[in-house]
Amino acid sequence: MNTGICSFCKKENVEVIKTRIRGNIVDICSECVEEALSLIGTNSLENNIEENTPVKLKSPEEIKNFLDEYIIGLNEIKKILSVGVYNHYLIINQDNKDEDVVIEKSNILLIGDTGSGKTYIARILAKILNVPFCIADATSLTEAGYVGEDVESVITRLLQVAKNNIKLAQKGIVYIDEIDKISRKGENVSITRDVSGEGVQQALLKLLEGTIVNVSPDIGRRNPEQKYVQVDTSKILFICGGSFEGLEKYVEEREKRTTLGFNNNKYDVNDKDTRYSLLKNVAVEDLRKYGIIPELIGRLPIIGVLDKIDKESLIKILKEPKNSIIKQYQKLFSLYGTTLNITDNALDIIADNAIKLKTGARGLRSICEKIFMDLMYNTASNKRTDEINIDEEFVKKILMKHEGNICKKL
Repeated sequence: MNTGICSFCKKENVEVIKTRIRGNIVDICSECVEEALSLIGTNSLENNIEENTPVKLKSPEEIKNFLDEYIIGLNEIKKILSVGVYNHYLIINQDNKDEDVVIEKSNILLIGDTGSGKTYIARILAKILNVPFCIADATSLTEAGYVGEDVESVITRLLQVAKNNIKLAQKGIVYIDEIDKISRKGENVSITRDVSGEGVQQALLKLLEGTIVNVSPDIGRRNPEQKYVQVDTSKILFICGGSFEGLEKYVEEREKRTTLGFNNNKYDVNDKDTRYSLLKNVAVEDLRKYGIIPELIGRLPIIGVLDKIDKESLIKILKEPKNSIIKQYQKLFSLYGTTLNITDNALDIIADNAIKLKTGARGLRSICEKIFMDLMYNTASNKRTDEINIDEEFVKKILMKHEGNICKKL
């Protein structure tokens, strides 16, 4: 019987803004209909995307040009990644079912210091291809059955980014950071179980190569009654990154063994660029000695070494990219109604401070926050001026103030 009251939420006609759907037995208001559609759209693991929907692919040159807009330097790395990513999605789009010739997936390993741009460049790649992208920290992973996250949680994150669209997630990019922190503690096999080192490497093998894994749509404690979904990782591109501190020692030892004559010191140990000169010649043998198992190295055939970020590069990072830090602050101050200007000498001091702190490009943001904090506070508090000019002396004064406060605390 039609009562004019929603059979689900019990709201009357006057309480519902939109129209009501009336039936012979039950009524349902538009609010309940919208909530039901929202639940179906958010939690349903079924989707209408076609299995063979191709990724919108760009040429390696187009990919590199896009990266150039956001990233300073690293030209060799950009070429390596552009070709690697292009080949990966070209194979996926072809969906070649010729069993005689199967092209294996080429995952990527990036080696570079903290703040050198490993994570950022992977994020920009996902942006240009418009595919799901997630970041996982290898240090939080443990072997199955131990305290910590299982390696399958990496795929769960990707699935969540893809809004539970399985087929879309299967064409995404996963960046695994701090991969060097799960290295084996020496070349010899330990008598104790290495559940957060070699054990994680072993668990990652199938994931990187391509397999069907059962994952939970939600990250958290496993429940025997929770639903699992199957995700095929054969089309997921894995990019692994790490700083690999000390790897240059193994490269130097190997090159000394292969150098004839008495004067075989090819590299000056006091040269600050020695590490990068050595890492450019890194080989599989060096990674194995560092503690990465051969099976995992074989699943990361593309290896790229990021250059050291010098002062000149830091200054360019501050002002030149399309989404540079200074341009972001200038945009922010324009929302306050103020024009922000900063001199090249001031940028020079900021770059010097980042080098001193050894934080790389990642530390530039925190330094700028210190410099602009009081200005943003005053400007946003109706103490607005039409124009703000930042010079070398102003930056020095702010940074000296913060360094003095740190010394007092210590």
